[in-house]
Amino acid sequence: MGRVAELAGVSVRTLHHYDRIGLVRPSARTPAGYRAYRADDMERLREVLAYRRLGFGLREVAELVDDPSADALAHLRRLRGLLRERRDLADAMVAAIDREIAARAEGVTVTPEEQLGLLGARLYDAIGGAYPATRRTEPRIAARIWEALGEARTVVNVGAGTGSYEPADREVTAVEPSAVMRAQRPAGSAPCVAAAAERLPFADGAFDVAMAVSTVHHWEDPMAGLREMRRVARRVVVLTFDTDEPGWQDRFWLTRDYLPEFAAVLADFPSLGGMAEAVGAARGEPVPIPWDCADGLFEAYWRRPEAYLEERVRRAVSVWTRVGPEAERRAVRRLGDDLRSGRWAERNGDLAGLDAADLGLRLLVA
Repeated sequence: MGRVAELAGVSVRTLHHYDRIGLVRPSARTPAGYRAYRADDMERLREVLAYRRLGFGLREVAELVDDPSADALAHLRRLRGLLRERRDLADAMVAAIDREIAARAEGVTVTPEEQLGLLGARLYDAIGGAYPATRRTEPRIAARIWEALGEARTVVNVGAGTGSYEPADREVTAVEPSAVMRAQRPAGSAPCVAAAAERLPFADGAFDVAMAVSTVHHWEDPMAGLREMRRVARRVVVLTFDTDEPGWQDRFWLTRDYLPEFAAVLADFPSLGGMAEAVGAARGEPVPIPWDCADGLFEAYWRRPEAYLEERVRRAVSVWTRVGPEAERRAVRRLGDDLRSGRWAERNGDLAGLDAADLGLRLLVA
């Protein structure tokens, strides 16, 4: 027990306590008669300590590790999801602190409500809670996706988020690793499985179609996730982004003139050709973005530039968190200056007559 305590970084007293309450009981004996841990005991101890270090109480930990539906791999996936959410929370907190530091440095008074918001519910809003405020189903984009589903009856929506583009007339199973996003799915929406795209917990060919909408860039290993979609479904439909076209960064005035850091965000993103090959699609079909797009995705406000000055709009788009607070502040400041001076209108006056714009969204259909 002493050696196990040393390896685990806990006290022998802690291990005795776990043994006494039945949380982790060593089930073997040494030749001298001392109690010892078998491999499965060590695995259970690892799970207990991991959940404890994430802040779970002993009663909660006991319920988690005694869950009959979860094996060691399921626990690892759950722990990974919790850690990624913790990382996202830390990133959002750092961004909030940076904004307050910048405000104080400029002599701006920070209200008590804003100070408490750094640690309270508004911080969670900054991570995921702001999403439903501006991210809704855009009917014209939805029509393209649903048409691509064809006659499929069973659909798995990978990286489903709040389920904006899930068809109501099909049997849908959603997959979403984030508890924050799962909690925001509306009542009556499709059942949602907590899992990652790269490791879908389904049998080969379990669905007619696997779909993914504006989510591939969030995956840890996009190509692995796409191959998994191909494995679990007979057909695949993916709405994603094209970085194959030379000068793709200049398609959108926001990334061209104000946020060049966006190129680095997608530096490791797979090519459209590579993604198409992974799912067996012949090509990527352009999906123009309407000027009055209801879904507040990154490019949605291409003809409504004032929207990018709104905090609630930016918080619902991951790009702003990815580029960091300094780039965000600079982009917003320069855009605001150009809107007030009329420079933005001079550079982009030709957009006023367009009803839709091709800004790189592509639909892969296999």
